Amino acid sequence: MRIGIIGGGFMGEAFLRGILRAEVASPGDIAVAEVMGARRTQLSEHGVRVTDDAESACIGADVVILAVKPQDLPSVAEGLSGKFGRDSVVISIAAGVRLDDLRRHTGHRAVVRVMPNLPAAIGAGAAVYYATSDVTASQRDQVDSVIGAVATGYVEVHSDDEVDLATAVHGSGPGYVYLFIEAMADAAVRQGMKRPDALKLVLSTVRGSAEYAMETGQHPAALRNQVTSPGGTTAAGLAELEAAGFRTAIDSAVEAAYERARDLGE
Repeated sequence: MRIGIIGGGFMGEAFLRGILRAEVASPGDIAVAEVMGARRTQLSEHGVRVTDDAESACIGADVVILAVKPQDLPSVAEGLSGKFGRDSVVISIAAGVRLDDLRRHTGHRAVVRVMPNLPAAIGAGAAVYYATSDVTASQRDQVDSVIGAVATGYVEVHSDDEVDLATAVHGSGPGYVYLFIEAMADAAVRQGMKRPDALKLVLSTVRGSAEYAMETGQHPAALRNQVTSPGGTTAAGLAELEAAGFRTAIDSAVEAAYERARDLGE
């Protein structure tokens, strides 16, 4: 598979790292277009071809990843209109840019809107994608390979509104999780634990809990019951979270993020 990546910023490099790590494509089959000279020097360390010419990065590419800022996508995509190969598929990871707008800006029919999240940087992300009906079965396989290189879990959705909702969950979700981690560690410190010890325990707890849930496939409520003995410490702590409106706060956070995502897409 030949891949062109337009934009070598944080997320563009995250996809590059994931693609190389998963051996989706070899370094010799990847071209990255980046306007900043310093970034081009850094990106060249991956052994891929690096250029300041976006059109050059698209030549011969089976998959073109548009990893530019949302405000830059229209001009970048329009500048590449007509330059994509007839059988190539174009993937956009620009937040808020709707699928019809992406197709209009690129002048290309086989396009896919992808929303990754921060852990994609280490190949442990989550993602959703929304594809036009023009994307063929073989192109879908290519898209799956690219997304799978940066995400341990991803789902296909069928509307921009569903992308916006997913953005509020998995896109913004790391922020909610980091706030929870911070609050847990701060609480432990307030009770007398050393901060490095608190962070180590909390991070391991969050990671282990997520991995255990994924491996067992059990409902979160069932897992919660496994660790909650009647009248025990967990029961006491959970009662305080419920009394403080923990569930309601999470629900409100997702709703607010969803509404904001919809506003940005208008």
